[in-house]
Amino acid sequence: VALKRMLNFNVPPVKNSTGEPVWKVLIYDRFGQDIISPLLSVKELRDMGITLHLLLHSDRDAIPDVPAVYFVMPTEENIDRMCQDLRNQLYESYYLNFISAISRSKLEDIANAAIGANAVTQVAKVFDQYLNFITLEDDMFVLCNQNKELVSYRAINRPDITDTEMETIMDTIVDSLFCFFVTLGAIPIIRCSRGTAAEMVAVKLDKKLRENLRDARNSLFTGDTLGAGQFSFQRPLLVLVDRNIDLATPLHHTWTYQALVHDVLDFHLNRVNLEESTGMESTPAGARPKKKNKKSYDLTASDKFWQKHKGSPFPEVAESVQQELESYRAQEDEVKRLKSIMGIEGEDEGAISMLSDNTAKLTSAVSSLPELLEKKRLIDLHTNVATAVLEHIKSRKLDVYFEYEEKIMSKSTLDKSLLDMISDPDAGTPEDKMRLFLIYYISSAQAPSEIDLEQYKKALMDAGCNLAPLSYIKQWKAFTKMASAPASYGNTTPKPLGLFSRVMNTGSQFVMEGVKNLVLKQQNLPVTRILDNLMEMKSNPETDDYRYFDPKMLRGSDSSVPRNKNPFQEAIVFVVGGGNYIEYQNLIDYIK
Repeated sequence: VALKRMLNFNVPPVKNSTGEPVWKVLIYDRFGQDIISPLLSVKELRDMGITLHLLLHSDRDAIPDVPAVYFVMPTEENIDRMCQDLRNQLYESYYLNFISAISRSKLEDIANAAIGANAVTQVAKVFDQYLNFITLEDDMFVLCNQNKELVSYRAINRPDITDTEMETIMDTIVDSLFCFFVTLGAIPIIRCSRGTAAEMVAVKLDKKLRENLRDARNSLFTGDTLGAGQFSFQRPLLVLVDRNIDLATPLHHTWTYQALVHDVLDFHLNRVNLEESTGMESTPAGARPKKKNKKSYDLTASDKFWQKHKGSPFPEVAESVQQELESYRAQEDEVKRLKSIMGIEGEDEGAISMLSDNTAKLTSAVSSLPELLEKKRLIDLHTNVATAVLEHIKSRKLDVYFEYEEKIMSKSTLDKSLLDMISDPDAGTPEDKMRLFLIYYISSAQAPSEIDLEQYKKALMDAGCNLAPLSYIKQWKAFTKMASAPASYGNTTPKPLGLFSRVMNTGSQFVMEGVKNLVLKQQNLPVTRILDNLMEMKSNPETDDYRYFDPKMLRGSDSSVPRNKNPFQEAIVFVVGGGNYIEYQNLIDYIK
């Protein structure tokens, strides 16, 4: 909503206006691009009148008779380039939108450039958008993509980090969270664990919200802001969790579709990039091996299959793709028939969009054909993505890893020794083995004896593992007080369900032979348990000493005694040091 408003020159778009949109150019930097691309497709931008969208630092030609909407971070080099645009008189008018608040001095730089270029009247509006975060789904956001290593777990937990570096990291995180709440139009009640980076974030965020509320004239939370109507009168709870409370989950191999795609494929900002395998046909001797094609697919909210199955165990996904395929094949004749009515041969979809509903006979074909073709596109997409995931599962035995790690985390009896898993040359990459061993090390109540550890280390080295992570986790485990009681993961293990019925039949797209059909039993991960305690106001040693901040209270009182005794209706969970899709899925299942 906020982006659409910005693209409409910062006035809310009128629903029923029939007129043409105002044609305009959108100029963004990489940050702006990352914020817009998961939310608005090129077609949606076009519908809003955006004819061209260009990167700020690319060579742009002057288009003197159109307005330009800028959406960029207020950095030194971006400002310089904008001033240059003004001097070169590239556009008719300029709507400058900053992703994060711009400082007074940089604003003056732009003003000076505008005066110098005699372009003051062309600068139509300057806005701080407070949109410095990336929304990936209706209920999921990340802080950033371009410089994500700056706020990563490693950045925050580096042993040699200086205080100034830490301050910068915390300010970056707080800036994004602040933007998030401005956009939401709600002031949260903040809870966090003590003595962690999460606490530093909480203190700074509380202070920033508080200062903004005090400045009544310029407060971003008063009056008819965007979010006034979005929330019930009850305020949301913000739970700031530190990644260190549970390091096993992010290392854990997973079994649900979205989390697998994220773990084994190249998946960023809802887009997955695949190298197409060139199929089975053999290359004739002496010929150059075929170049692999790169394909990218967007997994979006409008993809019904993705929405329905992103949280399903992988075997179920394979089975559903197969079902969809079979139901489509049953309709394939219908597609041929519709195409022949419309006089279209082959795959020429351009022709289809040209024909709108000019005759009655075409009308029904026109309305049902695009729907069928879209269905086919999604089936092809998921066939390709799921096949790519399946190749990883089979070549790395990820089903075995997943099951074994679940057993370790739930302290069940292990059917084969860890050493065998590590030394099995056919099971997994060195990284897979390292992840497995770290989970074992983190989850074990007693650290393995030195003699055992040496033996494991040797096996890991023989398997080609880099041992640096182990030495970090060793120190981490010695350092955390938590070591006395490792996070508990409930005591459930995945149950294998006989063989896959549908997928095992021979005509299937997916050769699932040898892959275990594991189903998940619902259990709450540590992050979900913490949320549950705090939302429902349950007393629990795990969360009883969590700090409580209410930016609306006049005096910041340091207390862990919540003023509010009622359970919360809405919550935002933010993991300092990075959450992941396993936890996201676990929270969604918990809410259900």
